[in-house]
Amino acid sequence: MMQEPKLEHSPTLNTVLMVEDTLKNMEGSIITIAELKRKLPKQVNHNTLKLILEYLEKSNKIAVTLKGITWIHNTNQNLREAIRKGLEL
Repeated sequence: MMQEPKLEHSPTLNTVLMVEDTLKNMEGSIITIAELKRKLPKQVNHNTLKLILEYLEKSNKIAVTLKGITWIHNTNQNLREAIRKGLEL
């Protein structure tokens, strides 16, 4: 008999947006996961937070390094166009 794959819990959109906003508006340039958990307005399960951070990293909104997490997403259209075209700044 074949077993159905176990579905992993997915974070809600509100939780993803809450983490995203917290990272986007942080005072410093780098934050650790422990600091992020303290700054979040609501408590988030550790595994859920890891899934959200994985998503944000894959979508090029954050960079995760040994020192911590930093917001890298830039909405400036001129900068994005220059990067796309490979122009020197």
